Amino acid sequence: MISHVFIGVTDFARAVDFYAALMAQLGLTLKFSDPAKPWAGWMQPGHPRPLLLVGAPFAGPHGAGNGQMTALLAPSRAAVDSAHATALAHGAVCEGAPGLRPEYHASYYGAYFRDPDGNKLCVCCHD
Repeated sequence: MISHVFIGVTDFARAVDFYAALMAQLGLTLKFSDPAKPWAGWMQPGHPRPLLLVGAPFAGPHGAGNGQMTALLAPSRAAVDSAHATALAHGAVCEGAPGLRPEYHASYYGAYFRDPDGNKLCVCCHD
C-alpha cells in the first residue's frame, strides 16, 4: 500500500546521523545517501519497498506538521525500548515513553518522540 514516506529535515548531516542510529535499532539498512540532493533512504533488507526517506523539502523550507506522524514497526517490545532510548540519545524529544497502549489494542506497545527537526515519530510492536 505504501511506496515510501518522505520526512523533511533542515540539517541533512544531523538527520542522517539520527536516522542511521534509529534504523539500525529496527534492523533497517541504508539503501542510498546523496548529500548533493540532499536525501537518504532506508529499507527492510531484501525488500525494495517501502522506503523511509529523509531530506530537504523540494519546495521551500521544512516545517514539522501538526497531526502528522510516521510510525515504524519494531520486531519486539525490547526493540521499541532500544529504539526510543537511541532516538533520545541522538537528540529526540520524548512524546510518550515506551509502554502498552491498550486503547489501540491489547498488545500494542509503542513509544513516541520528535526527531531533531520536530517531526513526530512512533516506534511500535503489535505482538
